[in-house]
Amino acid sequence: MKVKWGVMGTANVADWGTIPGMKQAENCEIYAIAGRRMEKAEAYKEKFGFKVAYEGYDKLLQDPEVQAVYIPLPNDIHIQWVKAALKAGKHVLCEKPLAMNAKEAEEMYATAKECGVILMEAYAYLHSPYVKSLKEDVLSGIIGDVDYIESAFITQGYKEDFRLHKELGGGAMYDLGCYCSTMILTLVDSDPEFVKASAEFSNLGVDLNTAGIIRFKNGTRASFNVGMILGTNTNSRFDRLYIHGTKGSIRSDVEYNQQGDVSYKIYAGDEVIERKVSVPNNYALEVDQLSRCILYGEAPHVSPEFSIKNMKLIDSVLNDIGFWS
Repeated sequence: MKVKWGVMGTANVADWGTIPGMKQAENCEIYAIAGRRMEKAEAYKEKFGFKVAYEGYDKLLQDPEVQAVYIPLPNDIHIQWVKAALKAGKHVLCEKPLAMNAKEAEEMYATAKECGVILMEAYAYLHSPYVKSLKEDVLSGIIGDVDYIESAFITQGYKEDFRLHKELGGGAMYDLGCYCSTMILTLVDSDPEFVKASAEFSNLGVDLNTAGIIRFKNGTRASFNVGMILGTNTNSRFDRLYIHGTKGSIRSDVEYNQQGDVSYKIYAGDEVIERKVSVPNNYALEVDQLSRCILYGEAPHVSPEFSIKNMKLIDSVLNDIGFWS
């Protein structure tokens, strides 16, 4: 049994990431594609093998064959089209960040509950066995109690991109910081009680480089550094994760959403352990998981509670750097 999926939008992440992942997913049938222009939708239909193509997202939502939709639209219109899809009775996988703020996220999840359908935020990397392995090592006590986490995600600048525009939900925190925040929240079983951040802004008002610190109620501290500063329109990026505990540490330079054979090192006393993890396509894992939720009643791996907690943390950072002032 497979879920019939529709894709609302022809964004780059759908092209190189999610749709190829859908084609590998066991429980997914790629059925419909919609774009603002029929020419682009038809090109995706031809490239990936969709059965139907639509000009306009409303037409896709009116198709009774579509059971679930993936939404990779610009951040500022997520709420509009997520709610439209939910009210049309479609299950929804929405690209990260789900919302512009926690209030929007809460509103979307309330709509999903009212409509009796599932909404999940698309953090493909969170479905990776790499993240599961990290979490298991942290919980095992091999490095003791975690007291500090550092996460960094620095990528290239852009000549022209929606991420450069404030009104579209652009900027480093929305685009990259959400990876660091979700990784930190995955590893720390506590609520933030203190957040402080600073940022460098572009002339268009988006944060190009943002750094911050978080203190949690259980005493754990974390820091993050995100930026769109490594050249312009290059493939350059820098990823770093460091987890310090009372008995040791874990260090990893694995890129977010990486697949293949990945590894990280555990430093426990005088012992150094290299943990190797085989990671399939994270996008396939993500789509399969939501499909199983629809077919067999699994709980979404990225829960509403987690997504709202993360959006509240992002809100705190954006407020502290004066993003909306």
